[in-house]
Amino acid sequence: MFTGIVTDLGEIVDIKAHHEVRTLSIASDYKAKSIEIGASIACNGVCLTVTQVKKGGPRRAVFQVDAAPETLAITTVSDWRAGDRINLERALAIGGELGGHIVTGHVDGIAEVVGREDFEETSRFTFEVPDALARFIAAKGSVCLDGTSLTVNTVKGNRFSCLLIPHTLAVTSWGAIGKESQVNLEVDLMARYAARLAQFEPG
Repeated sequence: MFTGIVTDLGEIVDIKAHHEVRTLSIASDYKAKSIEIGASIACNGVCLTVTQVKKGGPRRAVFQVDAAPETLAITTVSDWRAGDRINLERALAIGGELGGHIVTGHVDGIAEVVGREDFEETSRFTFEVPDALARFIAAKGSVCLDGTSLTVNTVKGNRFSCLLIPHTLAVTSWGAIGKESQVNLEVDLMARYAARLAQFEPG
């Protein structure tokens, strides 16, 4: 379980494909001794399992994760390349501060950036999502985009907008994201279950 509050901006340093799986090596400023094998880390919003950890390298630690076929098929992981910067978040500890909203790290689909407006300090991003996911997005509700908990400002059809503050632009990958970029989308957990319950009639 995660919160959508990014705690490090990692860098992909190596990708190896073997059969249908890709192994990614990610450099991070997390302390190597604090990362356990089998731990879950959200990488651009995708919950991935740590399989190996090494000290040093270009940062404090380099950890490895495996991306399976399902992950490669429905997220942006298949497009990642060495040198890409990705948003990282450690799993939420019991008693930890829930600063964003409840995020599972299970990506629902991909949203495309169809517009970016830069103001003096903030930036407004407009996204387009598949029709099947649009019904889960509501104004003033929460979404997780590339592992970042964001508040929805406006919604029209299958497009919605979010306004990002200077801090978010500075400490995450969002500063470099522009029009036509694709980002991982996880809809709000409560919206997903509410929609599922609404499919059933009592009796």
